[in-house]
Amino acid sequence: MRGTRRDFLKTMGAGASALALGGGAARPPAAKAPNILVLFSDDQRFDTIHALGTPHIQTPHLDALAARGTVFTNACIMGSTLPAVCAPSRAMLLTGRSLFRLPESMLHPGSTPPVSGPDPCPTYPEHLRTHGYRTFATGKWHNGKESLARGFDDGATIFFGGMTDHDKMHVFDFDPAGTYPQEKRLIGDRFSSELFSDSVIRFLREYDADAPFLAYVAYTAPHDPRMPPEPYARAYPPDRVPLPPNFLPEHPFDNGELRIRDEELAPWPRTPEVVREHLAAYYGMITHLDAQVGRVLDALDETERSGDTIVVFASDNGLAIGSHGLLGKQNLYEHSVRVPLILAGPGIPAGVRRDTLCYLHDLFPTLCGLAGTPALETSEGKSLAPALDDPAATIRDSLFFAYRDVQRAVRTPRWKFARHEVGGRRTLQLFDLENDPHECVNLAARVHHADRVEEMNALLRRWMTDVGDPCLATWFGA
Repeated sequence: MRGTRRDFLKTMGAGASALALGGGAARPPAAKAPNILVLFSDDQRFDTIHALGTPHIQTPHLDALAARGTVFTNACIMGSTLPAVCAPSRAMLLTGRSLFRLPESMLHPGSTPPVSGPDPCPTYPEHLRTHGYRTFATGKWHNGKESLARGFDDGATIFFGGMTDHDKMHVFDFDPAGTYPQEKRLIGDRFSSELFSDSVIRFLREYDADAPFLAYVAYTAPHDPRMPPEPYARAYPPDRVPLPPNFLPEHPFDNGELRIRDEELAPWPRTPEVVREHLAAYYGMITHLDAQVGRVLDALDETERSGDTIVVFASDNGLAIGSHGLLGKQNLYEHSVRVPLILAGPGIPAGVRRDTLCYLHDLFPTLCGLAGTPALETSEGKSLAPALDDPAATIRDSLFFAYRDVQRAVRTPRWKFARHEVGGRRTLQLFDLENDPHECVNLAARVHHADRVEEMNALLRRWMTDVGDPCLATWFGA
């Protein structure tokens, strides 16, 4: 097994300059429930994988995973109700719930007392655990200690929080009681991506139970502080890093969140030199993360589990880093709401792309279906299984996005419409993603697109109604 994967990597070369992701047949289904390995990065844009369209970044192990699996190129998050976008994003992934129907305790841990008895909104690890899976977690857990305790049998190096220095990570050993007292807190002795990879590798090598496992690895890279270790810190000379096509020195209008912490990581106006420095460090973090992913996948090979393990790679949200004059994720542009999503393993078509619109929280019913467990009515996700079998399958006709009470947007396969309501001022945007994928030309004020604006605004209202958006009445007078 191990030699096969390494042979494949050799044929790709370190640069992995081209991958044919056009076709491929599904592997035969496994005889028993598959193991599941979820590799989850933090703040990684959808376009930061070499094989998926970014030639100036090197990610050979993710390229290899994409080549032996299925890539969903239009996977998105729904947005956020708070500046820490990763908290609701992870809560949506874990529960399958949409943005305005998430448990408050998973967004603001400690805000409500722990639930006694079965939770009315179980997580997918909890669901798989009740159906015979052994569950393991390592890395970032941003959704409360109680939900972690319900979902996992075991774990290691757990980080409770949003961000910290990657080489001084405050972590806990797994606590079955779920209390995690502060006196038990440890400081990691290596870079975060290595720390978490070491933990899951140790789990894979020591696991000897007959039951299938779910291993959830939640990295904190490439979230800032962007501090890639050597030699990755020098892998991308800033003067050779291209600016994003939608680079701007400043955002053209107030979107309601221009002076938040993420946006204060560089001065205004943004200069090409400063943005290139940020991008160079960001890419270095991602290439280092890719190397750690490679180590984990090697461990799967070494333990002869590659053939019966479904591997998922995804991220909790994207990031601007100079696009549209922004640095952070508190916006609804494609660079912030689109995320990488790769599935590989038994029963997953190899070497294909699927362009259907979908949400990250559609993974909940997808993974449960692949595991052979019954569906849960509490999940609002839609299984991606039809798209695995049929290239023409449509999972969702449109998507809805929201950020706090100031930004809303909807997207169809071609069109993107956004509304900003900030301080009594309304700003509209309309983008033709087919001809303007980087959202550079706002068509909203052009007369010949007036009908399109009206149509998309009506779609926005329908979505706000369907998802229980608390801003519906003030935005539409409903």
